[in-house]
Amino acid sequence: MPYCTKCGNKMQDQDAFCSHCGTRHASEPPPAGTAARPTPPPFPANTQDPLASLTPRTAAVLCYVPAVGWIAAVIVLAARKFKDAHIVRFHAFQGLYLFAVWLMVQWVVHPMVESFSDHIFRVDKLLSALVIGVSIFMMVKASHDEAYVLPIIGELAQRSAQEK
Repeated sequence: MPYCTKCGNKMQDQDAFCSHCGTRHASEPPPAGTAARPTPPPFPANTQDPLASLTPRTAAVLCYVPAVGWIAAVIVLAARKFKDAHIVRFHAFQGLYLFAVWLMVQWVVHPMVESFSDHIFRVDKLLSALVIGVSIFMMVKASHDEAYVLPIIGELAQRSAQEK
């Protein structure tokens, strides 16, 4: 009966891999002077959920971080951990919609206002500051576990969070 060259576990003659460590079992011994290279198992045995330590409150707050909160929102919406957490999904959708408003200001309003550069009062700068202010306001509300519904985008977020 052969033994695993890596961990010493007993193996059957017909086994191609060690049942303990996953090392490939050579059907014939390697040539003298060469060592058999163990192959790692296809998946780690003890994989851990990378979002295990992320609390719902922290996830909700991260969805509103200006300019990069959309990344956290997409991760939250894709995570199994928050699949049934309605309030976190609401914050994720509302954060995504708030990011979409910020994109519209940057990509639509800003170029239009910039073409009329002789104006002192810049509407696009005011709108950008307003969106960032609302993001900070929502981060505070989410940190207090409050589901504050913003006009228009909040209602869309509520409907989106209810769908599965």
